[in-house]
Amino acid sequence: PSLFQALHQLYYDPNIENKNLAQKWLMQAQVSPQAWHFSWLLLNMDKVPEIQYFGASALHIKISRYWNDIPADQYESLKSQLFTQITRFASGSKIVLTRLCVALASLALSMMPEAWPCAVADMVRMFQAEDSNVDGRARCLALLELLTVLPEEFQTSRLPQYRKGQVRSVLAQECGSVFPLLEQLLQQQDSPGFIKQKVLKCFSSWVQLEIPLMDCENLIQAAFTSLQDPELFDTAVEAVVNAISQPDAQRYVNTLLKLIPPVLGLQEQLRQAVQSGDMETSHGICRIAVALGENHSRALLDQVEHWQSFLALVNMIMFCTGIPGHYPVNETTSSLTLTFWYTLQDDILSFEPDKQAVYQQVYRPVYFQLVDVLLHKAQFPSDEEYGFWSSDEKEQFRIYRVDISDTLMYVYEMLGAELLSSLYDKLGRLLTNTEQPSTWQHTEALLYGFQSIAETIDVNYSDVVPGLIGLIPRISISNVQLADTVMFTIGALSEWLADHPVMINNVLPLVLQALGNPELSISSVSTLKKICRECKYDLPPYAANIVAVSQEVLMKQIHKTSQCMWLMQALGFLLSALQVEEILKNLHSLITPYIQQLEKLADETPNPSNKLAIIHILGLLSNLFTTLDISHHDDDHESNEVKKLPVQQGPNPVVVVLQQVFQLIQKVLSKWLNDAQVVESVCAIFEKSVKTLLDDFAPMVPQLCEMLGQMYSTIPQASAIDLTRQLVHIFAHEPAHFPPIKALFLLVTSVTLTLFQQGPRDHPDIVDSFMQLLAQALKRKPDLFLCSNLDVKAVFQCGVLSLKFPEAPTVKSSCGFFTELLPRCGEIAPVGQVVHENGKVLLQAVLEGIGGQASRSLMDHFAEIVFALNKHCFSYLSIWIKEAMQQEGFPSARVSPEQKETFSQQILSRERVNKRRVKEMVKEFTLLCRGLHGTEYTADY
Repeated sequence: PSLFQALHQLYYDPNIENKNLAQKWLMQAQVSPQAWHFSWLLLNMDKVPEIQYFGASALHIKISRYWNDIPADQYESLKSQLFTQITRFASGSKIVLTRLCVALASLALSMMPEAWPCAVADMVRMFQAEDSNVDGRARCLALLELLTVLPEEFQTSRLPQYRKGQVRSVLAQECGSVFPLLEQLLQQQDSPGFIKQKVLKCFSSWVQLEIPLMDCENLIQAAFTSLQDPELFDTAVEAVVNAISQPDAQRYVNTLLKLIPPVLGLQEQLRQAVQSGDMETSHGICRIAVALGENHSRALLDQVEHWQSFLALVNMIMFCTGIPGHYPVNETTSSLTLTFWYTLQDDILSFEPDKQAVYQQVYRPVYFQLVDVLLHKAQFPSDEEYGFWSSDEKEQFRIYRVDISDTLMYVYEMLGAELLSSLYDKLGRLLTNTEQPSTWQHTEALLYGFQSIAETIDVNYSDVVPGLIGLIPRISISNVQLADTVMFTIGALSEWLADHPVMINNVLPLVLQALGNPELSISSVSTLKKICRECKYDLPPYAANIVAVSQEVLMKQIHKTSQCMWLMQALGFLLSALQVEEILKNLHSLITPYIQQLEKLADETPNPSNKLAIIHILGLLSNLFTTLDISHHDDDHESNEVKKLPVQQGPNPVVVVLQQVFQLIQKVLSKWLNDAQVVESVCAIFEKSVKTLLDDFAPMVPQLCEMLGQMYSTIPQASAIDLTRQLVHIFAHEPAHFPPIKALFLLVTSVTLTLFQQGPRDHPDIVDSFMQLLAQALKRKPDLFLCSNLDVKAVFQCGVLSLKFPEAPTVKSSCGFFTELLPRCGEIAPVGQVVHENGKVLLQAVLEGIGGQASRSLMDHFAEIVFALNKHCFSYLSIWIKEAMQQEGFPSARVSPEQKETFSQQILSRERVNKRRVKEMVKEFTLLCRGLHGTEYTADY
């Protein structure tokens, strides 16, 4: 196509395929040598702006990316042509003008300082010269556009690092040619608004070059004046914020001090904006105050003699934090201020003790006020108003409250225990004041503050918690938000309750009552779970009641699936602390209804709805057995040592139950063997039980191994292999219980090898689990590989095949298998023999992966295999790698014989004993093989 046809297609053709083709073709045209020629033609005044724009873009691309192709003797003519074009377009199309300015800016950055000294001064002079053809205002705008894009082009330019520093300092010096002009234009009475707007944008762009703050002083003051003009307000805010926020600014403390009065001077404008509901103005002024406070609090705090003016700035920011109205509906400003309070606190606490004491005296009252302000802002609106909020507004408010909660937790470091006392006093006054009944919103916010702190800070020493626990039952709970916060507060205090068990009865009834309310599902269930986990040794007196209430809500199906699972975990914790016969009695009443349901379901013909019911019941059992642990494996609380119950005699209650339901589970399985999810749910019950019971699970081992063997032989599923792996892991060193596990391991291996012969590609999950099982066996019980009926060679070949799977997790597991296998070459003869005879095939597969077949994220895992080959089969590796690398175009056509030779030598060099170096060598080589070496793709690698 011709250039014009392609451009026409790009802009006007409705067919997206044609557009894409045109774009591809045009991108190639832009970088072709002909671009120099056609770009100028496209800029002719008789062309439409879209075509002119393409011409200007092509020039910019050539100058910015292919600078080295331009002969030095053409610099001057290129420069004057661009000046001419910019002058022509000064009153022409705005988008074309901008592109031409960017091209000239790029040219200037590449030429300065040697080939074009004083570039910026030249630009200013060129455009100030009288040119009768072009209107003065248009010329002025074109100059401002050029000066604005220059620093922006510098920020995104691809200049090498040393040039960047050099050009930055040249530009910073040249601001002497720019700033006086900008000041003059802002102060001229007759400058129209759009020129002033452009001036402020230009200033904003320049301050990012780290120009000394004192050189910006006059323009910052002028920008403050511009804040009074509604048309210039937004641009002036950006300019002031950019100038104050540049990292270098903190060196100019005197200038920063001079900026405090004009910032404080904005308070009247801020108050009026708040009164008239002008959110944009209040937002902008707040941004300026926060920029000064947050970026420079340390520097300004250091000026002790100016403490009052800085305190005034802090109070102005406090006003912004407490701005009237509800976030995010009536205001969006308060959230901007939260990080300021973190910064200020960090800076105060970083001073040496004497200075810190002085500032603590000034700022503790400020932070107490902040807590009041934040809790006021965290209050919910009236129920009526909240009803009108969109779900998006409610979600933003929820996140805002989390931010407030985090801030309160942080402030605790400054205020300490006194903060809890003050919250407690306020709550006490609120709940006991009969004259003025309080709103639920007020109560909820105070509790929320308490919960924010108690969730993460250890409140065990606090003397106000007993009082708080005493107050909680006095709260009249009238709505869901308040009830939720009461629940979460009780949950946050569960560790405290474990140390003060007499108080449990104050709050437990509230939690049990809330369990019956579907709206409080998450908060009530998670709180009960925390109490059962932390306080289980003190709960036996309440156990019957907790079980009864839980059973009732489970039967009524009040809660969603995940909360039902949590509830079962809670009951598991609770039962763990009872006597065995009590546990069995409770288990019986708790599980019997489900067993009856399951018996009915096992007789039905499989269909989608009874499948969900089966998975639900199996899930409830798994979750119960996850936490039901009478041997107290999970107790890490020293304080509970004393309360430990005598070691139980007789079988573990979980095992008793599993043996009772075992046949039923087999019956369910026989009907659902084809269904991976049901099989997974069955395996999960045993997997969770094995993990919790450990050796106590031993009586179940023979029948479970038999069932798994039958299952896997009929229809192989990954979850059955994962459970086998768990058994190998836990019982590897138990000679009495290991024989059935060994038989199961051999059976799973032979069935999986058959699967490999039939084609394993459709079962990446099975292959993945199988590789993990083999690695576990090598780690825990390597002599399994000595069994006469284990075909080590076939297993090895399966591993090599698995390395070539497209699924990254499967490849990772296969690498893990070889990383465990290779170190066993010496001690296990069959392994040594197979590796020595077939290791070359393994190396070939590894090199193919590195050569580009495998995902780059897996290279460390491949490097582990190379490292292990090196360590355990070095003499073989040196021959194998030589032979492999002699193949033409292997492992990639992109690497030369020299590069392959270098890699081979590196791998076999003395550095091979350093795993980190081997990983680096593999990374380097894989980038060469993929043609990515030295490109921007490697930066994040």
